[in-house]
Amino acid sequence: MAEIRQLRDKQPDSEKITINLGFVDLGRIDLLVQEGFYSNRSDFIRTAIRRQLDTHGDAVDRSLERHTMELGLRDFGRAELEQVRAAGEVLHIKVVGLARIGSDVTPDLARATIGSITVLGSLQAPADIKKALADRIR
Repeated sequence: MAEIRQLRDKQPDSEKITINLGFVDLGRIDLLVQEGFYSNRSDFIRTAIRRQLDTHGDAVDRSLERHTMELGLRDFGRAELEQVRAAGEVLHIKVVGLARIGSDVTPDLARATIGSITVLGSLQAPADIKKALADRIR
């Protein structure tokens, strides 16, 4: 029998959100989809959001600089956090996008090296890490 290996779980590249729309707005979106302007409702909504974000791009950039936040995907693993601990430092994590704390990080290591964590977007971490950092997540 062939050796069976478990593949690593695929991490989602997006976050699902729920919005409420009036019936008229929803009907107008459905009309645009029916006419072929968009492939589906989600495509329309993603496009509208991206256009709004582009419109406010300068304001977002200035805010990122003012708050010294990282933009995009930021991973924190055991090796990096052990280096932080060895240097006697504490991280104050600020991310706009996705912050991930690896499954190789222990709750004790996370508490010893992460002073605060602010994520505008999504934080992915094992449940025990989120519990250990609950008082530090803003």
